[in-house]
Amino acid sequence: MLVFRGFSRPAPRATALAIGNFDGVHRGHRALLERLRATAESEGLLPAVLTFEPHPREFFSPSAAPARLSVLREKLEMFAGEGVAFCCVARFDAALAALAAEDFIAGIVAGCLKAGYLVVGDDFRFGAGREGGFALLRAAGERHGFRVERVRSVTVDGERVSSSAARAALAAGEMRRAARLLGHPYAIDGRVAHGDKLARDLGFATANIHIKHGNPPLSGVFAVEARGLADGPRRGIANLGVRPSARRLARPLLEVHLLDFHADIYGAHLSVSFEHKLRDETHFPSLAALRSQIARDIESARQYFKH
Repeated sequence: MLVFRGFSRPAPRATALAIGNFDGVHRGHRALLERLRATAESEGLLPAVLTFEPHPREFFSPSAAPARLSVLREKLEMFAGEGVAFCCVARFDAALAALAAEDFIAGIVAGCLKAGYLVVGDDFRFGAGREGGFALLRAAGERHGFRVERVRSVTVDGERVSSSAARAALAAGEMRRAARLLGHPYAIDGRVAHGDKLARDLGFATANIHIKHGNPPLSGVFAVEARGLADGPRRGIANLGVRPSARRLARPLLEVHLLDFHADIYGAHLSVSFEHKLRDETHFPSLAALRSQIARDIESARQYFKH
């Protein structure tokens, strides 16, 4: 997949274009991208996505912005997996926030990104003050020569699929509900780095993954599967949080203990999927108490995977 940042270079050729934040690339997003891919193939267009970094809500209200489901790298990997061939990552800043809807269409959608077809979600708004919507897009498309389609929301078990719903499920530890909304178990990617060796001293070596999610949408201890190793997926347990029983961390850390695994994997890039929540992160009065709890967590994870 070809990735451009900003609008200094035009798209290589005419595009079938989707626009959105796509946080988590959930089942609703995937329905939209499926429509994008099908139209691009039938009309000979380049399947393309315009997305924004940072998320607009992080720009307008950093302290109140919701937890991210996916960082940019994870989102780009999911786009590629959905057949997107070209992605434009636009920096969401004061200039873009102030851009009038008509100027956004003329300069970016029809101009830089050469849209021949545009697909958006049913709640898509754009332009300064969110002045633009589907009706404005359709009218502008007639003038600029691109067709516009709107994809309706997807529901699962009677619930509308949205990034907000997925965040709520993850925060509540409802991993199966989150997986149904996302279309897959929730995962976080990162590179294994050296840590303070506390877990090894406790008898449970961990892969320490310094994540880019400053405010992850979930925390606690989980049964997980880690992908990215040569011998395939490995099961384990993971703690995602600030380690209240040890030296408290300033930002969350993902620590993964792989079951029945003893190789050196420093530097490996892992994708850790959260299958089942075992418990909340908590403070223990001693390292001995923590050690006993970790042993119980491992047994709980083994039983979960067994059944």
